[in-house]
Amino acid sequence: MNNVVLIGRLTKDPELRYIPESQNAVATFTLAVDRPFAKDKQADFIRITVFGKQAENCEKFLAKGRLAGVQGRIQTGSYKNKEGATVYTTDVVADRVEFLDRGDKGSGMGGESGFGFDRPESKGFPEIPEGFQALEDDDDIPF
Repeated sequence: MNNVVLIGRLTKDPELRYIPESQNAVATFTLAVDRPFAKDKQADFIRITVFGKQAENCEKFLAKGRLAGVQGRIQTGSYKNKEGATVYTTDVVADRVEFLDRGDKGSGMGGESGFGFDRPESKGFPEIPEGFQALEDDDDIPF
C-alpha cells in the first residue's frame, strides 16, 4: 500500500507546464508540513506533483501561503545533474488536492483567514454563537 495524506501551506505559487506530446497539464508545488511533536517549530518541505484539470485548478486557485490538503502516493526517481552526479528525488504524486482556505489567489495569508473575518485568538476556530445548543444524545439526530 502506498498512500499519503498531507496538510500544509504552499511555500511558493504552483508552477504549471504542459507535456508536449499529450498536452496534459502538470503542476508542481512544495508543501510545508509541520512536525507536530518537534520541540522547536520544524516542518518538512514536500514536493507535490499533480496532473490534468486538477493541475490547472491548483495553478488557478492556490498561491504561496495557502493551506492545502493532498492525498496521493510517494514516487521516487533519479536524474543526472549538469555535473554528471546522480540526484535522487522523492515526490508525492497527488490524486486529490483540496483547497482548505478560501479567497482569491491574490489574497495570500496576511491577517485575513480567507473566510471574510479576522482570525480569532482561539487558534483558528470560530467562536460558538450565543444560543447554540448541542445535541444531548444520538436520539436527537433527525435521521
